[in-house]
Amino acid sequence: MLTLGLNLAGFCEKLIQNLSKGLTLMLKSMTGYASAETIVEVPASWSASWELRGVNAKGLDIRTRVPDWVPGLEAVTRKLLSADIGRGSVSLSLRLRRTDSGPATINAAALDAILAQIAMIEAAAEAKDIDLAPTTALDLLQSRSITVTEDLAPEAAAALSSHLIKDIPSLLKSFLGARSAEGAALTQVIDRQLSEIEGLVAASTLAAKAREPNVKAALAENMKRIMHSVDADPGRIAQELALLAVKADITEELDRLQAHCLAARYLLQQTGPVGRKFDFLCQEFNREANTLCSKSGDADLTRIGLALKTVIDQLREQIQNVE
Repeated sequence: MLTLGLNLAGFCEKLIQNLSKGLTLMLKSMTGYASAETIVEVPASWSASWELRGVNAKGLDIRTRVPDWVPGLEAVTRKLLSADIGRGSVSLSLRLRRTDSGPATINAAALDAILAQIAMIEAAAEAKDIDLAPTTALDLLQSRSITVTEDLAPEAAAALSSHLIKDIPSLLKSFLGARSAEGAALTQVIDRQLSEIEGLVAASTLAAKAREPNVKAALAENMKRIMHSVDADPGRIAQELALLAVKADITEELDRLQAHCLAARYLLQQTGPVGRKFDFLCQEFNREANTLCSKSGDADLTRIGLALKTVIDQLREQIQNVE
């Protein structure tokens, strides 16, 4: 049984108070996108194109693609992103272009060298039956090693870096806003699925009570049949039938399902990353639903259990998007 270490009675009271106040807390999605175009005039005129993307992941994976000749930019961007993002595969890219000068010239020797390296890599990949995406001229132009540009003095590069860093908070805010917007939609879907699970658990409880007379009658009939056909100790037979009755009892499974529903409602009220906890909770939901179906011995209860498993699977699919 899942133990959350919380006062369920106190939580329920707090939950009711929050709902009565109209307080709605939203989950955060791991999917998001933001972009920005800015002009930096220090020490020259630069056009900066930012892109920030996020998709699902088991943990936090931050990848940056920023010019390595801008000092300190990568370290600062990683720190800022990791401070506000708890989970997901996040990629940040920056393209810088001088706007106050003509196009950069090509270093022919460097171009020949990089083309030879590409040919060698493609030949090695082909020998191992590995398909690589074709390299375009734009890919080559993005390599600083083959373009000749004006070298920046350390002071100028540091000034450029400090101005670029100022773009990150607004970009990050837009990105988090996109994740929150999708998280709001996820919250509504998950809340609706939890309500459906709670309804099915309640229906299972009623079905379990309705089947009790039939279970008792079946056990009594089985005992009579055994007593008439087998010469055995009546006390021993009664013990075996009692064990079968205990194994068929689903009270504990229903209690745990109700506890899991409360735990899920508790997680919906949290503001931090809860995706992993929710995923584990879905596993526990599914475990109890499987046991309920295997012990049902009743057509109505089996039907409810199968419906419960279906909704739990749908819930788990949605949980995979939660931070």
